[in-house]
Amino acid sequence: MGSRWTPYVFLLPAAAYIFVFQAIPLLQEVYLSFTRTNLLNPTRSEWIGFDNYTRVFASSDFQQTLGTTAVYVIACVVGAVGSGLVVALLLNGSFPGRGIARALVTVPWAAPGIATALIATWMLNAQYGIITRALRAIGVDVGESGILDNPDLALPAILLTTIWQLFPFVAVVLLSALQSVPTELVEAAEMDGANRLWVFRVVTWPVIRPTVGLIALLMTIWSLRRFELIWLMTRGGPLGTTRTLVIDLYSQAFDSKQLGAAAAIGMVGVVIAMIVVVGSRLVTRAAEKDTA
Repeated sequence: MGSRWTPYVFLLPAAAYIFVFQAIPLLQEVYLSFTRTNLLNPTRSEWIGFDNYTRVFASSDFQQTLGTTAVYVIACVVGAVGSGLVVALLLNGSFPGRGIARALVTVPWAAPGIATALIATWMLNAQYGIITRALRAIGVDVGESGILDNPDLALPAILLTTIWQLFPFVAVVLLSALQSVPTELVEAAEMDGANRLWVFRVVTWPVIRPTVGLIALLMTIWSLRRFELIWLMTRGGPLGTTRTLVIDLYSQAFDSKQLGAAAAIGMVGVVIAMIVVVGSRLVTRAAEKDTA
């Protein structure tokens, strides 16, 4: 146990798992993205170099997909982190029934994604959906086809559903971070006449900022990978207005039967995720140097 190899022995099982179930499939996907491979006959593939990437980036549909993905990810991160922070600040205060409120706020996160998508779809149904009926009752025109079949309303509906499911996790994590804010500093600032906004800016924010950065990074990666909710609610429609990278990947692989093109789209997603992670680390290090 005193050997210098002991730490590596403990790391070996996790490293083996990552290598077998993540590194090898990733390398296979990289190879697949440079081939023309049909889903119905995957053993016969033809090496075509960068043709899949050239065809994908030349497609106007894929450019729309990238734009939709960017809007979806940014809106989910800003909406989930922002609403989660507000809820965490409210739950951090003292009020009757605080324990019950903290328990109830976790319900959307605890609900399975498939159940959330199905319930949201029923509530937004054009004929009997309660949300559709409520909007029509107050004079909001959602069209005869309903919200999810409306190109202008489908993406906002999915965004609101996603944020509703994600914000409880953010709230719980940030509530835990708020517990570490020194109460004596808050009390000292309040005694000096600082208002709540100034206390949050000077005392609270520097403490919870690393947690906010980490949770924003996690939300970004999860939003890039989110599939079941979008697929069950709209399948990427109408007119491709809710088609994200993972939806496009699935369509290429299982509808068009083109595994090579699907792998190329998947690698684009991997590169975007890596850029986000590296960018996040650079921003974090710059913030740490400024603080120091």
